[in-house]
Amino acid sequence: MKNVDDLIDSAAELAEHGLSKGEIADELNVSRETASWLVERAGGNDGGAPETDAGTTADIHVDWSALGRDSTRLTYAARAMADLLTKEGESVDLTVGIEKAGAPLATAVARELDTDLGTYAPAKHQWEEGDIADHGGGFSRNFAAIRDRDCYVVDDIVTSGTTMRESIDAIREHGGEPVACVVLVDKVGYDELDGVPVHSLVDVVSVDRE
Repeated sequence: MKNVDDLIDSAAELAEHGLSKGEIADELNVSRETASWLVERAGGNDGGAPETDAGTTADIHVDWSALGRDSTRLTYAARAMADLLTKEGESVDLTVGIEKAGAPLATAVARELDTDLGTYAPAKHQWEEGDIADHGGGFSRNFAAIRDRDCYVVDDIVTSGTTMRESIDAIREHGGEPVACVVLVDKVGYDELDGVPVHSLVDVVSVDRE
């Protein structure tokens, strides 16, 4: 995808396939507000620019499909992510991937670090409009349980930090301890979230010259 029109077309196609706006945000690597705006534009609503959680209209689309569509490239990226985590804890034996895109990355990270694998489905996958707090996320029972363990948390993109914070809270609620988080791209530039270090392969810095 090279421009906004491509994103609008993609959002319309995903909406036609029944994806929620939260899932569309996840697929297109944009904020929930931007996903909602894209769907509205696709439907002919020419509303104003989307506002993010921080109240600004800025957002950045990240297309990492060149990595995602090739298992070898994905493995190389995950090895670099794993390397960022190696100094963050000696007793960590569980890597938790945030679904959907974080799960394949976490699989490769877990293999590199020789840990068990867990996955977390965030509340945003059920989000359409209104308060996302009305919905809850959850851990898949098909993978390793938290069980009071130290954990690494893996995702592809940090946009506002909402999903990462939710995942951290969920791990703690299940008795686990998030030791560190790692992502491919951090749109905000977090050093930590809720006391947990955040590492990224790429930090995006917005330069406002006005």
